[in-house]
Amino acid sequence: MNEPLTPEPVSLEPATLLLDGNQYRLPVVEGSEGERGIDIAQLRADTGHITLDPGYGNTGSCTSAITFIDGDEGILRYRGIPIEQFVDSPTFIEVAWLLIFGHLPSETEYHSFSEDLTRFANIDEGMKHQFEGFPRSAPPMAILSAMINALSCYHPELHELEDEHELRHAAARLISKIRTIAAYAFRHSRGLPYIYPDPSLRYVPNLLHMMFSLPYRQYVCPNLVRKAMNLILILHADHEQNCSTSTVRMVGSSGANLFASCAAGVCALWGPLHGGANVAVLNMLEQIHRGNITPEEYVRLAKDKDSKVRLMGFGPRVYKNFDPRAQMLQKVAEELVPQLSGDDPLLEIARRLEEIALSDPYFVERKLYPNVDFYSGILLRGIGIPTNMFTVIFAMGRLPGWIGHWWEQSQMPGGRIARPRQIYTGNGLTDYLPMERRP
Repeated sequence: MNEPLTPEPVSLEPATLLLDGNQYRLPVVEGSEGERGIDIAQLRADTGHITLDPGYGNTGSCTSAITFIDGDEGILRYRGIPIEQFVDSPTFIEVAWLLIFGHLPSETEYHSFSEDLTRFANIDEGMKHQFEGFPRSAPPMAILSAMINALSCYHPELHELEDEHELRHAAARLISKIRTIAAYAFRHSRGLPYIYPDPSLRYVPNLLHMMFSLPYRQYVCPNLVRKAMNLILILHADHEQNCSTSTVRMVGSSGANLFASCAAGVCALWGPLHGGANVAVLNMLEQIHRGNITPEEYVRLAKDKDSKVRLMGFGPRVYKNFDPRAQMLQKVAEELVPQLSGDDPLLEIARRLEEIALSDPYFVERKLYPNVDFYSGILLRGIGIPTNMFTVIFAMGRLPGWIGHWWEQSQMPGGRIARPRQIYTGNGLTDYLPMERRP
């Protein structure tokens, strides 16, 4: 068995808690980037109290060595590597390996893993019939979650992973087959025949081939589109303890297998406040364009407390500075969209909204900056991805992060099932009333 992937945090001078006249010493720990936390693992046992933190904005659920975020400084790093360094050199597959196994792959590891992705790309022919059980109007995310769960039925040998060798085979199957499932979900929604993966194509071109090729005309992926899609997947590959990743870890803490845990992550990502945010941005831009509203007028309405208008794509709570992913996608959008769509009015509106927001004291004082969703939807639209597939693409990108977190948690000694507490606010002791005595 390998050593735990997460090094222990450094212990510092304990904090003192004064409660009901009693003093309690609480351990203080520090991570590798100076982040500090008060360890309250024994708080209830020692004091009879719990902490209350709706939304977990101030609660650390684990220690992790995968991703570091400093929202105040606009920093995002995968295994210590700044996100900006992934613009040109690595492929999504390199980043996937990095997140899961903790280091960039050697040339041998990279080629071997790539060969596995090619070898495992097909899904069992029996699974194709399961797509027919869904109406064509079924949300692709519903199909994606169901099919990831169904994959576990075809690979029972991977329900319990004992070492990194078994993890590699499970990860390769999931990362490869999610691409095929995503493409088939798209084809099913359009009533189109399924297109088999092409073993001669790399990861991103193969996805677009299965989505857009026809039996008599194969889609050829332009290099700029491959670059843009590769970057979109990389920038969505992990983002620390977000809603869907926390869901994967929570489900995995019960001993659930990797397939079931990642299927749960898909369901969490499906929510419009999480994975659906780039769809909301695109809908906003189209609303401005169709309604012939100026960006200036829309921003004015967004600042009006009595208005229901909201400026989408700005300011996730983890960042109080520029989301570095947004800046990277903006540059690609500026290059790709004009080539694919000409003078796209939505890109022009987005540019103007960003300019206004970055110079308006209302947004500057609140530290509301563009986030990754602000430009990703425009890019996906330019490539030809329909809006109901945006979150599916997000899930494909986030899958390596989910796998890495699931494995990291499974290797931690003394792991416990996640079980948050609550503060009960319901009725006190209440007697059951027979039907005839009820008011």
